[in-house]
Amino acid sequence: MSAVERMLAGDAGRRPRSDALRNLERLVTAARAAIAEDGVEVTAHEIARRAGVGIGTFYRRVSSREALLYAVLEEVLGEVMATADRALDDPDPWRGFCDFAAAFVRLRAESCGVGEALGGACGPALDRCLAEVRDRVRRLVERAQASGRMRPDVSWTDVPFLLAGVATGPRTIGLHAGDGQWNRNLRVVLDGLSTPRPATLPSTTNAPAQA
Repeated sequence: MSAVERMLAGDAGRRPRSDALRNLERLVTAARAAIAEDGVEVTAHEIARRAGVGIGTFYRRVSSREALLYAVLEEVLGEVMATADRALDDPDPWRGFCDFAAAFVRLRAESCGVGEALGGACGPALDRCLAEVRDRVRRLVERAQASGRMRPDVSWTDVPFLLAGVATGPRTIGLHAGDGQWNRNLRVVLDGLSTPRPATLPSTTNAPAQA
């Protein structure tokens, strides 16, 4: 379900006028861009400005900034899950996992807000979506391990942390990251996850965050 459809679902089934629908679509597009650049603390005024509408129009079209924020983030996480489902359908488990990993890291690298949402910045509002993402990551990892292509000593709970670490910051020790730095980082991580002859890992215990 798209963010626009989510916003309309709470309107008792009433279809807005065409001009109102266009404004809602513009607000959703603006919110997605603003969340990507500014994170989940982006203001209603900033979203309205990007959409080219007044703050009064903003609140006529959406019930609150938070409702729009969650609708957009649920849309994006739905895209993550759709990518994972396509990867699970790939007859080559390792290729499917690598394709998902690349899409997941690219999204984190390109969207400040999605990275914050995946890190739990939105509280319990996205718990259901995050649980579904975790389930798909687990299945992808277990499938790749069962095929013999991923090292067996890695826990599926290690993988989200490894992928989160791939999306580098823009600079470090005076060096500036190029546009493709995240992809180079990902190649190194994937090589470390693949067999044969992986190094022995130290023991650790990771678990899904509790609300």
